[in-house]
Amino acid sequence: MNRLILASRSPRRCELLSRMGLSFETDAPDVDEECDLPASEAVQLLSLRKASAAFLLHPDCFILGADTLVSIDGRSLGKPKDEAEAFRMLKSLSGRTHQVYTGVTVISPGGGNLTALDCTDVTFDSLEDDEIMACVLSGEPMDKAGAYALQGRAGAWITHLNGSDTSVIGLPLYLVRRLLIRSGFPLYGNA
Repeated sequence: MNRLILASRSPRRCELLSRMGLSFETDAPDVDEECDLPASEAVQLLSLRKASAAFLLHPDCFILGADTLVSIDGRSLGKPKDEAEAFRMLKSLSGRTHQVYTGVTVISPGGGNLTALDCTDVTFDSLEDDEIMACVLSGEPMDKAGAYALQGRAGAWITHLNGSDTSVIGLPLYLVRRLLIRSGFPLYGNA
């Protein structure tokens, strides 16, 4: 079987994977997303956790898992718990460069797995408090690592991006392609 399962409920990851012209299904079992490791290590571990949970349900399929965290000054910024935390996160990013880490795992039928990491540097313009609050009150930051989305309001705040824009959105397509090929997935016979 050459079925591909995306272990994510993220509409952004689904849209990005669709850009590759691949047929896939989604199944994202709940996993523990708590992790005290630095962001670069945490995203790799969490992508593996997500993919492994889906693999238990679909052992005859290729499984793709991913996780994204924003990091500034060595602090990981996941999804904000409330509006106050979203405001603090965005305020901490204002006028500064931060890193977006995305870990990607592919598990092939039989259980072989490959995990890799992408890091992209993102620089925000200086933001006024009322602009940050308007974004927070829109609800947009609430399900996003670092409380922002490149394809949302924050896209107008980014002055520089050094790396993969699809990684900042949540799924670095070049890395997905590389891992699928290395795992034996028939990338070009799946359309």
